[in-house]
Amino acid sequence: MWTLTGRVLAPPTAGTARLLLLCTRHVSALEPRAAHRPFSTAKLKEKPDMSRFPVEDIRNFSIIAHVDHGKSTLADRLLELTGTIDKTKKNKQVLDKLQVERERGITVKAQTATLFYTFQGKQYLFNLIDTPGHVDFSYEVSRSLSACQGVLLVVDANEGIQAQTVANFFLAFEAQLSVIPVINKIDLKNADPERVEKQIEKVFDIPSDECIKISAKLGTNVESVLQAIIERIPPPKVHRENPLKALVFDSTFDQYRGVIANIALFDGMVSKGDKVVSAHTKKTYEVNEVGILNPNEQPTHKLYAGQVGFLIAGMKDVTEAQIGDTLYLHNHPVEPLPGFKSAKPMVFAGVYPIDQSEYNNLKSAIEKLTLNDSSVTVHRDSSLALGAGWRLGFLGLLHMEVFNQRLEQEYNASVILTTPTVPYKAVLSSAKLIKEYKEKEITIINPAQFPDKSKVTEYLEPVVWGTVVTPTEYTGKIIALCQARRAIQKNMIFIDENRVMLKYLFPLNEIVVDFYDSLKSLSSGYASFDYEDAGYQTADLIKMDILLNGNIVEELVTVVHREKAYTVGKSICERLKDSLPRQLFEIAIQAAVGSKVIARETVKAYRKNVLAKCYGGDITRKMKLLKRQTEGKKKLRKIGNIEIPKDAFIKVLKTQPNK
Repeated sequence: MWTLTGRVLAPPTAGTARLLLLCTRHVSALEPRAAHRPFSTAKLKEKPDMSRFPVEDIRNFSIIAHVDHGKSTLADRLLELTGTIDKTKKNKQVLDKLQVERERGITVKAQTATLFYTFQGKQYLFNLIDTPGHVDFSYEVSRSLSACQGVLLVVDANEGIQAQTVANFFLAFEAQLSVIPVINKIDLKNADPERVEKQIEKVFDIPSDECIKISAKLGTNVESVLQAIIERIPPPKVHRENPLKALVFDSTFDQYRGVIANIALFDGMVSKGDKVVSAHTKKTYEVNEVGILNPNEQPTHKLYAGQVGFLIAGMKDVTEAQIGDTLYLHNHPVEPLPGFKSAKPMVFAGVYPIDQSEYNNLKSAIEKLTLNDSSVTVHRDSSLALGAGWRLGFLGLLHMEVFNQRLEQEYNASVILTTPTVPYKAVLSSAKLIKEYKEKEITIINPAQFPDKSKVTEYLEPVVWGTVVTPTEYTGKIIALCQARRAIQKNMIFIDENRVMLKYLFPLNEIVVDFYDSLKSLSSGYASFDYEDAGYQTADLIKMDILLNGNIVEELVTVVHREKAYTVGKSICERLKDSLPRQLFEIAIQAAVGSKVIARETVKAYRKNVLAKCYGGDITRKMKLLKRQTEGKKKLRKIGNIEIPKDAFIKVLKTQPNK
């Protein structure tokens, strides 16, 4: 190859020849790879034509079960069988996309996937929703069921029916969905599918011949599940000729594209360029993109009634996409869908930034995360010791831990999380107070605002219906544990000769922190627990103050039942004693109910040895020095101000890991 220098063609030098050779090699090495890039094939993929699926060929279903019964594994096999994902050994919980789900091995967010399945020469469209199994995420399950006509109820062939199996079945039963019982893990050594069939027949009144026995891990008999979905789950009852009516049942926030809404279409159709209106905010948006989740986003030309997919319409503000909202076409208003019952928070905890300069970043992170997890309630709050923050309401303790973990992992936000409390109620006594508060019954979510007994006729505490399913040999220990937690036994049913179901009425604050852990350790991990809201009941509640040298520390005020006041007060005082730094004067840590002190710990003062210079001499000389020191300490104690360092607060307020 010749190069042009000035006007003369010069022969190639050794350096330029070598450089050209390297370039040509580099290009040739890149060329074949470009064809195999994963994103390039995705771009080449044709947009699927969703109009070729009439309503009678659509099946919308959800997978529900107790924790760890194999929902996500079954979802993997269904994705493989329908050709949605390639068959590889790496397919483990494909739909569990969050880092927290991967680490804990549990499903936290319900995930949607669209599958295409050909049966007897006809292609069907399946919309699958994989749901969480833990009681704290039952709101996710109930929301997912609104977009379905049937469910796969998965039961472990080894464990049998457990507490959350019962709860999830009744959620599906109340929503009048078709239930297909699936007995999973039949490949296990101790599996007993016949026993589980009898349990299903006894508890749910479903004939045993309707149960499908599978092994999701090995893929045994999973094909028959797909056939049962076609035969037993009805198609959605929708009308495509009517104007658009779509339900937003979930949403996520993308930094670049704004809100991505998961929608189920009940009437009409939607395509790119349509103008849609939110029934909640009455704002109009132009649709930028519609598509299906396959399981990743795949744009389509249109979505039709009966189908489930995603919609991006340039909603930039997190408050605009309300879960349960109805979307309809501009100038074609429709009757909004009933939406969802708002989730009722069971546990409240204070969330504060570690450094107040991070307040705005944390505010933005909480707003984006509550869009994705609409069951969290947010109230502004502030504390003298910890600064400005929020009081967040969660559905349970695991929900609180997962939310905190997601804040750290997804938004890099470090927070101080205080001890969880439950919402109490107080019935006010005088008309003057009722006028002041504008209602007779007030709800208290912050213990510092707990009203005095003189202002109140009675206090109410939240209670829950608890269901414990356990092997019979642990029944005695579990009954003793429930009685220690002030629970009232309501029912006891033997599911079969080895398993018993106990029904109890629990005060919520007795189970919120460490009941689940105690239950698991007593029963060697075999017992399962589930609860649902049962309203409020009258209780003998008292407000307990924590005093340091006679001054109340507002952040440490707690509400307890009178029976438990001493044990709770003693434990807080002991934790404070371990956390507070010593001063030059004595610090008295007291737990008090009203004016009565019920527990006390003392942090001893630093003490200089004033007798060090006395090598003998008269005793009166020593006494004089000691007396002067005592008076100095007393004076210092009066004027000395105890400032609790932030790390001491964090140690006392944080949930105890050993509890």
